[in-house]
Amino acid sequence: MKTNLKKELTKQWFKNLQEIICSNVEELEKNKIFFKAKKWSRNTNKNDGGGEFRLLENGKIFDKVGVNFSEVYGKFSNDLKGKIPGTEKNSNFWASGISIVMHMKNPHVPAMHFNTRYIHTSFGWFGGGMDITPCIEDKNLEKWYHKEIKLSCDKHNKKYYKKYKKECDEYFYLSHRKEARGIGGIFFDYKKENWEKDFNFVRDVGITFKKIFSEIINKKNNKSWTKKEKEIQYLKRGRYVEFNLLYDRG
Repeated sequence: MKTNLKKELTKQWFKNLQEIICSNVEELEKNKIFFKAKKWSRNTNKNDGGGEFRLLENGKIFDKVGVNFSEVYGKFSNDLKGKIPGTEKNSNFWASGISIVMHMKNPHVPAMHFNTRYIHTSFGWFGGGMDITPCIEDKNLEKWYHKEIKLSCDKHNKKYYKKYKKECDEYFYLSHRKEARGIGGIFFDYKKENWEKDFNFVRDVGITFKKIFSEIINKKNNKSWTKKEKEIQYLKRGRYVEFNLLYDRG
């Protein structure tokens, strides 16, 4: 398959998934609060791509949800040339993806994070994953959540779940506190074995995330909560920010 077609198919999927996720979130909010969309450019002086960021705030279920689609391209700086796979001889790149962060009003509903991307330098690869961050422990939820991810992974390769769960556990870890950010999920990068199979897997990861966050909200959102539980949620949210500032490669 030609490189340009691979780029177009992945870009279109990420845009479609943005629509699917945003529609689902608005349906959960009973269509009484909506996303605000803002288009952005990577560089206003050059045609280096951009994307669209959608934000929903102060809902009955969601405190804040951000759903960002991007398609960017250009040349890496000389500092990065050779450090990014496939740029040893040529610093050109193209990248597209979708990233999602959900913070909930009810402390019984975990914060949730998802992203998938396709990057092309002199060759292309997929990366991404999902993880959730509960502030109130629920072993039944944790067991169900990991079972759903494993079922999705197993449809593609029986080795994926164990491998990508381990990568997620190692990545989403606050080493200065010696604690995990949440209860993990899956995380993968430099996935380039077979484009068609990898693309099918990446699409399945997106659909699985939609199913997971919808079911968790339907199960958990009507539970009553206390002021103390809300304070625990704010503390856990601070851990989330710590990770993004200190460890997140993005």
